[in-house]
Amino acid sequence: MTAEATTVETAMSPDHDAEEVPASEVPLEARVEAVLFGTERPLPDARLAEVLGIEAKGAAKRIKAAIESLNESYEQTGRTFRAERLAGGWQLLTEPAFGPLLARLHRDRQQSRLSPAAMETLAIIAYRQPIIRAEIEAIRGVSCGEVLRGLLERRLVKIVGRAEELGRPMLYGTTREFLNVFGLASPTDLPAVEGLEPSARAPWRPKPAPAAESEGDASGASEISDATDATDPTDPDPDADAPTGG
Repeated sequence: MTAEATTVETAMSPDHDAEEVPASEVPLEARVEAVLFGTERPLPDARLAEVLGIEAKGAAKRIKAAIESLNESYEQTGRTFRAERLAGGWQLLTEPAFGPLLARLHRDRQQSRLSPAAMETLAIIAYRQPIIRAEIEAIRGVSCGEVLRGLLERRLVKIVGRAEELGRPMLYGTTREFLNVFGLASPTDLPAVEGLEPSARAPWRPKPAPAAESEGDASGASEISDATDATDPTDPDPDADAPTGG
């Protein structure tokens, strides 16, 4: 364990004797910076406001102003990082110029990188979402059941609904983890790629049960809705969309 890790863990330990300084005595910028240093995931404005103990009303504006002030300070003092909007939240990110240094630091993680087939499949899903497996395979020209399963397990892809085609096959889309990994605020930040225009399809959803229906029928409709809205990437089997031989 490194000295830096030991220091951080000690400071965050429940047994640490340090007392919290009253918020009124610490600038908002300093508190925002401390919270962002302590997280590995982007923090939405609502969560930041909760942790910082500030009122939800007007919190987003106050937080944005504090972060702009921090970034200005970082730039003036030549710091190697800045706070950026990412996947619906805020996170401290290293400046791109230092990417090669971090790449060498984390070289041992190279084995966990996505294969070319997985990257190609993920790109198709990202640009054409929501998309069914048959369309992915039509574009790639090969079966992608195993690749899809791997993307689901990594939580880069999820089930977003069902299509209106025969059999209502599952529709795939990207996740917040995908945005986080690739440094995107939203899928619309993807660069334009010829041949991978966004899909015009809307995810299929069951129609709401008429008010006149019995309680039992309404319960059944609810069960259908729960099934089609499933987003747990470990539940559905990508091979379920494939036609079976007979």
